[in-house]
Amino acid sequence: MSAIRRILVAVNELKARSHPAVLKAAQLARACDAELQLFHTLATPLYTDVYGLREQSPEGLERELRQNALRRLEEIAEQVRRHSITVTAAAEWDFPVYEAIIRQAVRVNADLIIVSMHSGRHTAPWLLRLTDWELVRLSPIPVLLVKNTQAYRHPAVLAAVDPTRAYAKPFQLDKQILHLGRTISNKLRGTLHAVHAYGRMPIGSVSGAVPAKSIKSGLMTPRLFKEMQMKMDQLALRSAKARLTRALRATRIASSRRYLIQSDPTRAIAEASRKSRSAIVVMGAISRSGYKRLLIGNTAEGILDELSCDVLVVKPPNFRSDVPRARRGARMVMMTSNGALGYF
Repeated sequence: MSAIRRILVAVNELKARSHPAVLKAAQLARACDAELQLFHTLATPLYTDVYGLREQSPEGLERELRQNALRRLEEIAEQVRRHSITVTAAAEWDFPVYEAIIRQAVRVNADLIIVSMHSGRHTAPWLLRLTDWELVRLSPIPVLLVKNTQAYRHPAVLAAVDPTRAYAKPFQLDKQILHLGRTISNKLRGTLHAVHAYGRMPIGSVSGAVPAKSIKSGLMTPRLFKEMQMKMDQLALRSAKARLTRALRATRIASSRRYLIQSDPTRAIAEASRKSRSAIVVMGAISRSGYKRLLIGNTAEGILDELSCDVLVVKPPNFRSDVPRARRGARMVMMTSNGALGYF
C-alpha cells in the first residue's frame, strides 16, 4: 500500500445524530487528499404479504428504500463537502453486512475501510458474526475500527510490531504496519510510536545460564532460582531490544517512543497505548481456521476490548479474501394467509 487515495466509510445507522466514523474518515481524506465514499448496506429482510405485493412489486420496494438511504447519505455527504473533500454516496442491497462492505471496497479500489467498532464485548465473535470482527478476519484492505468519538488532534499512533514472528506472522507484516502507521501519523501531523511484547526465557534455555554445580547436585535453592531468573530476564530484554532495533532500522522513531514490555501482547499493547496516549493502534492480523483461529482469536478479542482508542488492522501483502465478488441482493420474507414465513 503506497498511499491512501480512496477511503470507504461504512455508515450503519443512517438516523444517528453523530457519525464519528464519518468525521474521522473526513479528517483522513482531507489530510491525504483522498476521495471518500459513504456506503450503507441494506441488509434487513423485507417483510410483505401476498396482498401487499399487488400494490407494490418487490423491485419497487427495494428501489424506494434504497433511494431513501441514498438521500440520507447525501445529506451527510453535503456536510463533508463543505471542507473541500470529494465525497460520493452508495447504498446497496446485500448481506451479510461485513461481506457487503468488503465487496464495495474492492469494487471502488479503496485503500482503507473505516467502520464503527461494536459497542459491546467481543464474546465468541466467530459465532455471533460481529461485523467489525469479521472485517478484521476477512478484509484484504486495512480496516480502521473507530471506538473513540473524539476527533484526531496531532494524534499519537502506536505501531504494534512482532519481530519474533509469533504465530508464523510473515516478515512483511511488520513493514506494512510501520508504513501505514508512519503515513497516517505524518498526514495527521502526529507522532509515531512502537511497541514490542516479549516473553520470559525459561531457565536453562541458554547454555551456561544454570551453574554446573546446581545441575550435578540436583539442588535449586529459592535464592539461586531468583538469581537465574533475573539473569534470564536480562537476556530476554537484550534480545528483544536487538530485535526491535532491527525492525525499526528504517524508521525515525526516537528511543523515548519505543516500548519494550515483558508481557502478553494484549496487556503490552494496552499498556503502551496508555503510556503514549495513543489515538490509533496499528496492528497486524492473519486469518486462521479451526482451533488455531480460536487461539489467535482470543488475543485479538482481548485487544479490541481492552483498548479505548481506535484500532487499525493490517493484513500481509499476500492475503487473499474468500468473500465472493457478486452481491447477494435483497432478502424478501413473504407472509402467507396462515401467518407462515418464507424467504425468497
